[in-house]
Amino acid sequence: MTKIAILTPAPDYWEDWSLPKAHYQRLLGPDLAFRSWTDPGDLSGFDLILPLIAWGYQRNVPGWYALLDWLEAEGLPLANPANVLRWNSDKAYLAELNEAGVATVPTLIRESLNDAALATARDSLESPRLVVKPPISGGADGTYLIGPSDPLPTEAAGQRMLIQPYLPAIAEDGEYSLFYFGGHYSHAISKHPAEGDFRVQEQFGGVERALDAPADAKALAEMALAVTDKLLECDTLLYARVDMVRDGEGAFRLMELELIEPSLFLHFAPDEGATFAKAVLTFK
Repeated sequence: MTKIAILTPAPDYWEDWSLPKAHYQRLLGPDLAFRSWTDPGDLSGFDLILPLIAWGYQRNVPGWYALLDWLEAEGLPLANPANVLRWNSDKAYLAELNEAGVATVPTLIRESLNDAALATARDSLESPRLVVKPPISGGADGTYLIGPSDPLPTEAAGQRMLIQPYLPAIAEDGEYSLFYFGGHYSHAISKHPAEGDFRVQEQFGGVERALDAPADAKALAEMALAVTDKLLECDTLLYARVDMVRDGEGAFRLMELELIEPSLFLHFAPDEGATFAKAVLTFK
């Protein structure tokens, strides 16, 4: 029997993670162990360690990187691998994927955000409204939609930030998420923000719907995963969520590649998560 540990949030983390926990227990068995990523204890006895609910790592980046360094140095059986998690932690990876030919949402990286950087970004991205977010972030932490007359948020001023154009399709068509386990497509959903918002997360009123992934969405997702495998010289990833949105011409563009602690929305999977469970339980 495979002995599995899943890394979870710190004990004082506010977001409810009971639903993914219940899914993983149902699929992987009652002996599944849950350990806080901030203090996981002895992990040497596990056959597989999954950081699937390591939510909140963006709020303690040094601690997160220290954990990855330790897991890697100890040679513990981590999936996805530590080098993949480290690379995926900083959304500067979008520039690497774009350079490798993956169609991404246009993204600028500014080491110290200020009003001049926003003005320049509006010109170069040809977008009056901009989405600004920290390169290491999750759950829309520190993410802002800034219009042409909006002031620069105090929390973002002087910080290293990503700047992207606001794409209206996020409200009209939604954000698409495609899920792959062991390299096999499982299911897809669209996520829609609440009226008047731009964030699709449930805590901000966002809603999810199951859908059949269009062929061009699958093509983009599979290209992004193939390029990632090549860039990082890694084997097929155990799990991946590929987030994308349509641009002004209707073409899909990659928003994020979620390889660390994505919500997998297994209740939307036609097989109720069987593909995920098989990938985990047969992982070598």
